[in-house]
Amino acid sequence: MPNAEYDVVVVGAGNAGLVTALTAHEAGARVLVLEAASFEERGGNSRFSGSIFRAVHSGLDSIKPILADPEEEVLDQVTVGPYSRERYIDDWLSTSQNRPPRELVETVVDRSFKTLEWMRDKGVEWELTSGKLFDTGKLDRKYDVPPGGAIRVRGEGVGLVAALFKAVEDAGIDIWYDAPAASLVTEGSTVVGVRIRRERAFEEVRGSVVLASGGFEANPEMRLRYLGPGWDLVKVRGTRFNMGTMLAQALQAGAQPAGHWGGCHASPQDAAHPPVGDLRMTDKLSRYSFPYSLLINSDGRRFVDEGEDQVWLTYAKTGSAILAQKGSVAYQLFDEKTAHLLEPRYSTGTPVEAGTLKELAGKLGLPAEELVATVTAFNESVAADAAARFDPLTLDGLMARPAGQPPKSNWAQALDKGPFIAYPVTCGITFTYGGVKVDTDARVIDVTGRAMPGLYATGEIAGDFFHYNYAAGSGLMRGAVFGRIAGANAAAHAKGGTR
Repeated sequence: MPNAEYDVVVVGAGNAGLVTALTAHEAGARVLVLEAASFEERGGNSRFSGSIFRAVHSGLDSIKPILADPEEEVLDQVTVGPYSRERYIDDWLSTSQNRPPRELVETVVDRSFKTLEWMRDKGVEWELTSGKLFDTGKLDRKYDVPPGGAIRVRGEGVGLVAALFKAVEDAGIDIWYDAPAASLVTEGSTVVGVRIRRERAFEEVRGSVVLASGGFEANPEMRLRYLGPGWDLVKVRGTRFNMGTMLAQALQAGAQPAGHWGGCHASPQDAAHPPVGDLRMTDKLSRYSFPYSLLINSDGRRFVDEGEDQVWLTYAKTGSAILAQKGSVAYQLFDEKTAHLLEPRYSTGTPVEAGTLKELAGKLGLPAEELVATVTAFNESVAADAAARFDPLTLDGLMARPAGQPPKSNWAQALDKGPFIAYPVTCGITFTYGGVKVDTDARVIDVTGRAMPGLYATGEIAGDFFHYNYAAGSGLMRGAVFGRIAGANAAAHAKGGTR
């Protein structure tokens, strides 16, 4: 016999799970949220996020109505171009090498802005990301906010989960903490509940089930098994509770695996990042100003195109490139000309500074001759008018093609004006790309291609949305959009509907 019965049981209490719970409650369902973490550690990966939500919009005037407290002095300093449906889809598919099913992408894109409006009505406070990348006060013209990354939550991940938990609590939705889901309760292919692992026994809860419990990024065994050598030792940016338990259990129950199981969101983090996310720091150890740097490995050599594109379209794959280097470490090198472009999060790190490259190499333990040769060859390939044409606010097309090195497609100017500054960085994993197959109704699909009655999924546990790379803000947006869909359909199923 079950220990409790609800209409809808949501496994996971991050952005995706809490949006699901609120939506199911709106539909009249009695909802339970299961959180593996304690009250103090609640919120999943969402709590560690920078909380950009990528959404379709028509420019600044269309965004203003959802902003919590538009600051006119800030709005006067920025421009925000439109972010069309077509551009959003192209950014998503191009970063994932055109592998995601288009219908899944279109579902997120087409419901994106409406979802932001709904979240605003639930108490989430939106703001512009202007001024978050570097000190815009030192610029001599308006800051062009990247339109795809223009909207974020005030207070970042901490503000996001605080607002959503308040909405859930105000709605009277039950939340059980220290309640890790251990398996699904099934009747054939039909899912009728969840089994929870307690200290001395298992507890069973019946209801339609929505899995929003994240990927396997905190599980070193699964990272090694699916992502490959070296990934078992990588730093985890977010929660320590995303162990992939319910992902494995869903597959065992017959769910179809989908997506890029050898891929993940991995970005440059401070080399001193702890093994798992620290709630005192959340995302403040991220190091995303590398497009204005030279990224150097322990051999004193460049290994990526730092300026390939806007950072929000490249950062999630750059961590993997760092992991592949000796010791899984690299160094972001800046000089006096670009030091003011460092985003505020760099203040949490300790830079290594020197008056010359040779001195800097000694402090970093790098081969001095190789580092000097690398930078010299790069500088010699830079355009003569680079300093005049350099524009950090847009893709400036300022390219360098040094012999024997990767090109730098944008923001290529000489690194030649001391003092020189270096930040040691490593790879931090955010979430994994492989998961269970879902349809546009958020129903989990089994290995025969049929929907599993009573089982839905949203957020990181749902596969096939991202491959190889990722456009910033599309993950949280995916979790919220499919959370709305899953919550509504799980509630309908519980009440005898067709979904």
